[in-house]
Amino acid sequence: MRTPDPDPNERDDDGTPRDPLGASFGAGGRPLGEGGFGSPTPDAAANPGWLTDVELAEARRRLPMLYVEALPVRTDGIGTVTEVGILLRATPLGEMTRTLVSGRVRYGETVRDALFRHVENDLGPMAFPMLPPQPAPFTVAEYFPIPGVSPFHDDRQHAVSLAFVVPVTGTCEPRQDALEVTWLKPEEAASDALSAEMEGGRGTLVRLALASVGALR
Repeated sequence: MRTPDPDPNERDDDGTPRDPLGASFGAGGRPLGEGGFGSPTPDAAANPGWLTDVELAEARRRLPMLYVEALPVRTDGIGTVTEVGILLRATPLGEMTRTLVSGRVRYGETVRDALFRHVENDLGPMAFPMLPPQPAPFTVAEYFPIPGVSPFHDDRQHAVSLAFVVPVTGTCEPRQDALEVTWLKPEEAASDALSAEMEGGRGTLVRLALASVGALR
């Protein structure tokens, strides 16, 4: 199962319609570089770092796309994970699904900046994520369009995702296409019941994240 396509009215802070997996959208709600065969969209023409419709569609057929994903956590005074934040989203079809903070790395953007941007987009500007100067992923998740190649699946593309555990210290107020963030104890986040609700095999990613910080018992 892939991350669902967004409502075309959902927008990034700069006013650009946003893909839950990080792609920016052009005219008509299409991801920039996907869908049409005409001239570049105005957004793509204004920013040479973005791809045209044809270019992104071609890239998705030929190249892996780079993403970041984040599992927000709260910790106690000695750094032990006490709570795990899981997002609730609604698909355009009205289905409810659980997921992580996620999005694409833009051209010319550092991984740290991309991670901060997507945490702020999904959890609000008062989340106050604690990011080191050089964040290191706990794993690299590969999403394939063909089910069964890996635990992760996205039927649009082959996506390579750098996955991080991100402590947050502020108030999280979900926005964009996130309806709420549910704070769970680590053992609840690692449960089979939650894994069944998560899209694209991300239940496995949550367990790997918890194991990486010693919170999976």
